[in-house]
Amino acid sequence: MQGKLELRTRQVGPWAMNTYALVCPQTGESALIDPGADPEILLEMLAGSTPRAIWLTHTHHDHIGALDEMRARLGVPLLAHPGPHADGMELEADRWLKDGEVVSVGAFAVRVYHAPGHIDDQICFALENDYRVVVGDTIFEGGPGKTWSPEEFQTTLATLRNVVLPWPDETVCYPGHGSAFQLGDQRAAIEAFLGKDHGRFFGDATWEM
Repeated sequence: MQGKLELRTRQVGPWAMNTYALVCPQTGESALIDPGADPEILLEMLAGSTPRAIWLTHTHHDHIGALDEMRARLGVPLLAHPGPHADGMELEADRWLKDGEVVSVGAFAVRVYHAPGHIDDQICFALENDYRVVVGDTIFEGGPGKTWSPEEFQTTLATLRNVVLPWPDETVCYPGHGSAFQLGDQRAAIEAFLGKDHGRFFGDATWEM
């Protein structure tokens, strides 16, 4: 297959959340990921494409603030993890995504990874036969996503071990906030982080702690 999926990104909302669009170079079809805010910016990002779906990495408010408006404007299906969702919300999706499922954007396939810890419904979207993964708030260049209980932090550690570290070093992670980074550049720091006893810790973590 010629070419690869185009990955577009913009920062939206007061928390500078990264929203993404995947665009098929062959068909022009697109998927919008995490419509957090600023619908006009989101529409701009989709310019020249034919939106076919909205995907959610997870349901924290900064990632779904413009969801209702974008669903109304685009009239496309919503794909998300079945939850439980943030703050007990009842999300109405058109397709529930589970670990290992494959979704498509035009002629290209994208694999779903369930990556709980920061929140139960967190998923990552890994472009098949590619090196790019949209990771939401699973992992950032400097540490994992924030947790709100010791149990969530332990779940995050399991996700890092079982989901993230098996990806190859050349994987480029596109997070919900901040810059994209290559996994191999952080692998040693992540492994060292996992090798420590963090006790009953939870909250904002860095690889150096």
